[in-house]
Amino acid sequence: MGSESNFPSSESGQRGALRTAFAAATGDVLIIQDADLEYDPEDWGPMWKLIDGGWADVVYGSRFYGNPHRVLYFHHYLGNKLITSLIDLVCNINLTDIEVCYKMFRREVLEDLRLTCNDFGFEVEFTMKVTRSPKRWRIYEVGVAYYGRTFAEGKKINWRDGVKALGYIAKFWLTNA
Repeated sequence: MGSESNFPSSESGQRGALRTAFAAATGDVLIIQDADLEYDPEDWGPMWKLIDGGWADVVYGSRFYGNPHRVLYFHHYLGNKLITSLIDLVCNINLTDIEVCYKMFRREVLEDLRLTCNDFGFEVEFTMKVTRSPKRWRIYEVGVAYYGRTFAEGKKINWRDGVKALGYIAKFWLTNA
């Protein structure tokens, strides 16, 4: 499995970085890996096996499945659980960690979705559109190691991002987009 890295301007934000990378990607399978290495590239293996073996079209990592992880801020954990639970409810799925960076998926999944979010709303939009697609993509979840940063180390997500995520859940649920 070959890979290529893409490093866009830091001003473009997460979604801008993803747009740049998706446009440049040439492979049949794509993976989202943040450049800050909060996630261990060694965890690609189990994700790849599910896709390469024909079991999955989309594989989410989960920071809550027993692999080593730095303890999360309680409010981040609670916010993630709320957002994940709401998406599980409205999409009739059972994921544990939709806000995880790590996602691996087949190119045709990306081509099926018309993604519009330009910020951390990407996680909500991607998940809701994947789960509601008429193509019925096969979704799996595997434990991943997580070495989270503190705010002093550059962590930027805050409560406002959680409120925005709730707004995105409402938007994509009500518009069935």
